[in-house]
Amino acid sequence: MNLFVIGDVHGCYHTFLELLQHWQPEQELLIQVGDLMDRGNFAPDTVGLAMSLSEKHPQQTVFLKGNHEVGMTRHYGPQGPYPNWLQWGGRYTLAQYSQHKDLLASHLPWLQQRPLFWESDAVFVSHAGLADTPNPLDEDNPDGILWRRGPLRNIGKLQVIGHTPTDGSPDFDPIHYVLNIDTGAVYGQALTGVKIKANGDVLRVISVPTNPLDSDRV
Repeated sequence: MNLFVIGDVHGCYHTFLELLQHWQPEQELLIQVGDLMDRGNFAPDTVGLAMSLSEKHPQQTVFLKGNHEVGMTRHYGPQGPYPNWLQWGGRYTLAQYSQHKDLLASHLPWLQQRPLFWESDAVFVSHAGLADTPNPLDEDNPDGILWRRGPLRNIGKLQVIGHTPTDGSPDFDPIHYVLNIDTGAVYGQALTGVKIKANGDVLRVISVPTNPLDSDRV
C-alpha cells in the first residue's frame, strides 16, 4: 500500500480538511507526523477530526506524537501545569478547549497514546527524526525523535519528518535521505502531504495554501 504523509497541522482545521480530499483510503495509508494542535485557531476540531478518521479507518490511518502533543498532555496531566507549552502555542489551545472542556476526557488519552514513529522496509516517519544521539526515543531528549533540529543520520531508508518549518516548500536532504514536510501551515504558508510508494519513491507532493480562517498569520 502506498503512503500519504501529512505535515504539522497546528490547528489549521479547514486547511487539513482540504488536503484530506487528496487522500485515497482504499489505496493509501494516511500518516500524520504530529503537532495537530497549538498556534492555529481550531485545535479541538483538528484533534476531533483525527480521532474520527482513526476510528473510521483504523487500518488506514496513523497519527504520530509530536512535541506539542507531549506539551499538552503534560499540562493537563498530574504534573501540570506546563508553562513551557503555553509559550510555544499552548495558550491558544488552552483558550479553545476552555470552550469545549467536555472533549478533554476523550482527547487527552488519545493524544497520549500516539506512537512515536511508523516504519517499513523503505520508509521511516516520525515528528523530528533520528540523529546520532543517545536514547533517540526518549521523549525528553532535546536531540531525540520529538525535538531534534539539525542534520539527521542516514538510516538506509527515507526519513519523513516535520517539526522544523521550511520556507513553504518541502526540504529534501539527499545526503541523510530526509524529507521535511513541515511547510509552515500555521504561519500562513501551506500544509503539505506527500504520496510515497511502498518502495520509498516519492510519487507526488501536494501543498494546500493555509485557509485564512485557520491562522491569524495568513
